[in-house]
Amino acid sequence: MAGKEKRHEFWKKVQIELTENRSTFLVYSGMRVVVILMMVLQFFNHNYENTFLCLLTLVLMMMPSILQVTLKIEFPTTLEIIILCFIFAAEILGEIQSFYIHFPYWDTILHTLNGFLCAAIGFSLVEILNRHKRIQFNLSPVFLAIVAFSFSMTIGVLWEFFEFAMDTFFKLDMQKDTVVNMISSTYLDPTKHNLRVLIPGIEEVAINGEPLGVGGYLDIGLIDTMMDLVVNFIGAFVFAIMGYFYMKHQNRKNVILNLVPTPQKEDKYEKLEEEEESKEEKE
Repeated sequence: MAGKEKRHEFWKKVQIELTENRSTFLVYSGMRVVVILMMVLQFFNHNYENTFLCLLTLVLMMMPSILQVTLKIEFPTTLEIIILCFIFAAEILGEIQSFYIHFPYWDTILHTLNGFLCAAIGFSLVEILNRHKRIQFNLSPVFLAIVAFSFSMTIGVLWEFFEFAMDTFFKLDMQKDTVVNMISSTYLDPTKHNLRVLIPGIEEVAINGEPLGVGGYLDIGLIDTMMDLVVNFIGAFVFAIMGYFYMKHQNRKNVILNLVPTPQKEDKYEKLEEEEESKEEKE
């Protein structure tokens, strides 16, 4: 029973996190309704892969609240809304509504934002430890900016590993292909002396005698992966610079305060715990 009560209390806290801020709750509720309607539609269209994506989106949209309860941190309203919009844009608009195909820079925008947000999370992890009573790092602004940047780039690289693994083992196409009209390769050197062979002006490629009809050579994922890492770099670098100046000048009006999680107040769930204790006494 104790385990059941703890789970009940945990989900009560998650519910508090979901509903305590009006702006976040309205965004969350609106998106949740859209995702549920989309899931029902995909199910009746027998598109079970997209149905699963919708279900996954519903779970991911609860993650900010779950993390706040589990890690005892507070997400600023701005950050929480950005995360919700990011999840919706990536899964529902990007995958199901095919924005990745219809809008060429959709993936680029999301990866840039991902780099920025991950740097904010890396920054906050060190900041929270800095404020901890028992553990204090007292890192310099430069080192803190480097940590935030490195954390973001590590997450970006791990995500590209994940995309590569999914494409390799499950035959997906998470690493989107790119049409190019020129290749340079030492593999085609007939002398085998590691000399590059340049093939410009590629207008068509045939496979087994059948033209692809894409207007050039199809690069399988490499350019997409490198561009994702480049824009992740840009997003992480921008936040690292912002974090540096914030730590350097400690400007309490800095926009960074709307993007960095902070430690949770110790008495936040005090009322809920008192209610639970009262119930136990009555029983």
